[in-house]
Amino acid sequence: MKFLIAILGLLIVFGLALLASSDRKKVKVKPIILMVIMQLILTYLLLNTKFGLVIINSIADGFGKLLEWANEGITFVFGGIVNEGASTFFLNVLLPIVFISALIGILQHFKILPFVMKWIGYLLSKVNGMGKLESYNAVASAIVGQSEVFITLKKQLGSIPPSRMYTLCASAMSTVSMSIVGAYMTMIEPKYVVTAIVINMFGGFIIASIINPYTVMDEDDILPVEEGAEKQSFFEMLGEYIMDGFKVAITVAAMLIGFVALIAGINSLFDMIIGISFQDILGYIFAPFAFIMGIPISETVTAGGIMATKLVTNEFVAMLSLGDASAALSDRTIGIVSVFLVSFANFSSIGIIAGAVKGLHEKQGNVVARFGLKLLYGATLVSILSAIIVSVIL
Repeated sequence: MKFLIAILGLLIVFGLALLASSDRKKVKVKPIILMVIMQLILTYLLLNTKFGLVIINSIADGFGKLLEWANEGITFVFGGIVNEGASTFFLNVLLPIVFISALIGILQHFKILPFVMKWIGYLLSKVNGMGKLESYNAVASAIVGQSEVFITLKKQLGSIPPSRMYTLCASAMSTVSMSIVGAYMTMIEPKYVVTAIVINMFGGFIIASIINPYTVMDEDDILPVEEGAEKQSFFEMLGEYIMDGFKVAITVAAMLIGFVALIAGINSLFDMIIGISFQDILGYIFAPFAFIMGIPISETVTAGGIMATKLVTNEFVAMLSLGDASAALSDRTIGIVSVFLVSFANFSSIGIIAGAVKGLHEKQGNVVARFGLKLLYGATLVSILSAIIVSVIL
């Protein structure tokens, strides 16, 4: 039964993508089929084999060790604020971003990350039927973040046509930054975080190639990577990345304070007026999508509410909602929804990406702003596609 629902789900997702396609005749079917097969294989390897278990555990242990080291600095500064045995979201989940951001800066400074991003991107381009630039961008987005990645493309940003710009932005919205992966792993199971990161990369190519098909000529597919206008010293770089990480942590904290309070207020208001909360209404709207993702009918409304929360707020708020509702959900549903949540596909990301590009090139920033809703539409389909893929394996 789950295979039939998965097939139905894939057909609906591809159909919805085709409805928004700029040129259906240019859609290349062969690379899409190949990437869906690769998604299934990689998901099976990561979730259902000893090899995958070793990889997941190694990554989880690695991030666990990073969080331990981060906690040393956090305890030094904030020790005594929290009662023994208590858990504070800001201290335990958000502040470690500062330390992980510093590590990313070190790897960038010594040219390790640019080398990895460039060559993994090159290999991906042999599979996805797209250009080296698009493939590099997908890998880079998953490491440095959805806004920072465009800094590395600054040299050629002005010459990128709107069709390719859409794909670059869709990849950025469909992935997550390595700096906050550790935070996710404290909220949902690490195996779903890792699996989502891997298959979202292919999902971004699949949906973008349907919604926005085009052919890249070899002479146009150059890949200069910006390494900075002037060479920074090691400690200048380190200070900058530490402050950037702190800004991210504070920004996420502020967004959570506002959104969680707003959702609570709106839920209460709706409950008083019509006897049903706002999230429950959203749950009914998104329930059909939860069903095609393989979630049992009895749990689709709850899951749909969590999915909608992610779309209108952000993934952190939705992950908190998933944690609150986990007692009423099956393990299979938790796994499927967890994978759906691991991406930047929400309304606020439109402004973040458009603002980042506009800061580097005003004209291109306006181009991105114009296709903002289409961008969110595609990135949401990527999350649904990834969830369907996982539902086949779980």
